[in-house]
Amino acid sequence: MLTVNAYGATSVAEPLVPMTVDRRDVGPHDVLIEIAYCGICHSDIHFARGEFGDIPTPLVPGHEIVGTVTEVGTEVTKHAVGDRVGVGCMADSCRECANCLKGEEQYCLKGHTLVFGSVGRDGRVTQGGYSTHIVVTEDFVLRIPDGLPLDSTAPLLCAGITTYSPLHHWGAGPGKKVAVVGLGGLGHLAVKIAKAMGAEVTVLSQSLKKQEDGLRLGADHYYATGDPATFENLAGSFDIILNTISAKIDVDAYLSLLALDGALINLGAPSEPLPVNVPSLFANRRSYAGSLFGGIKETQEMLDFCAAHGIGAEIELVPAEKINEAFDRVLSSDVRYRFVVDSSSLA
Repeated sequence: MLTVNAYGATSVAEPLVPMTVDRRDVGPHDVLIEIAYCGICHSDIHFARGEFGDIPTPLVPGHEIVGTVTEVGTEVTKHAVGDRVGVGCMADSCRECANCLKGEEQYCLKGHTLVFGSVGRDGRVTQGGYSTHIVVTEDFVLRIPDGLPLDSTAPLLCAGITTYSPLHHWGAGPGKKVAVVGLGGLGHLAVKIAKAMGAEVTVLSQSLKKQEDGLRLGADHYYATGDPATFENLAGSFDIILNTISAKIDVDAYLSLLALDGALINLGAPSEPLPVNVPSLFANRRSYAGSLFGGIKETQEMLDFCAAHGIGAEIELVPAEKINEAFDRVLSSDVRYRFVVDSSSLA
C-alpha cells in the first residue's frame, strides 16, 4: 500500500490535523491520481463535525478532486498516465441496479460509495481528497477537458454538477426563467451554468450585498428576499427555482414564485425539516423536489459544457494548514465563492 500525507479528523470535536493514510494497491481497473487541488464543500464540514451522524475516524474529507494520473492498472482503458482527471462525490456503486444501468449511479439502489466516509469493496473506509494521492476505479474518474484550469475546476466536481444536474433535468434553456436562491458556492455556479444554457437568470438573496457580483457572474436580475415586496412583485414568475442554501426558508413563499408547472428544487441540506402546506402546490401545478449530484456520464457532460463556455468556480486557494480556518470562514459566509486546497502544501 501507498502511504500518503493528508489532513483529516481524529474526532468530531477537534480541528483537522496532519496525518497519513494508506491507499490500496493499484488493481487491474484502478487509477492512481496525484492530487493537485481539492475543493472545500459545506458537506465536508458537516461530516467532519459529526453533523450527519457518527463518522469513522480518522477520516480525511474532500470530494472535489483534480489531479494527474501517475499509474494505471493492467486492464484500464479509459485513462492513461499523464491525463488530467477529476473525482467527485462517488468512488463506486453497485453498477448493476436499474438506476446504475441508467447512468444515475448517485441514486444506486444498493447505495453508492462516497469518496470518503464509506466502506469500499475492499472493506476499508474510503478517505478523501485532502491528501496527496488517491486510488479510484477507472469508471468513477472523470476527464478534465483541455482549457479548464485545474484549480477552478475542482469545485465543479460537486458544486458544478449539483447545480448542472437539476438545470439539465428540468430543462433550463432559452425561454425559461430560472431563479437561484443564495449566491454562495453552489449559487454562483448555478448562475453561470443557467446563463450559459440560455435561461433568464434571477438571484434571490437575503440582501443586495452581493448584487454587483451576481450581475457580473451573469444574472439578469437580482432581488432581496428580505424585502416583502419581492415576493409580491415576482409571484408566478419562474419555471425553475434552485434553492442552494442550507438554512431554513419559507417554502410556501418560494412556491408562490413559480409559474405554471414550475419546480422548486432543494439542493442545500438544512439541519431541520422544512414544512410545506400542501395547498401551496395546487396553484399552477407546482412541484417541490430535491436533487443530488449527477451520475458519471452527466458529470462528464457538465465538465465538457463548462469547458465549452469557459466556466469555472470563483476560488480562493488555501494551504492545508489553513483548512480549519477555511471551515470557519465557510460557516460565516466569508468566502467568494469556494475555497480550494492546494495539495502541494501536503507534500
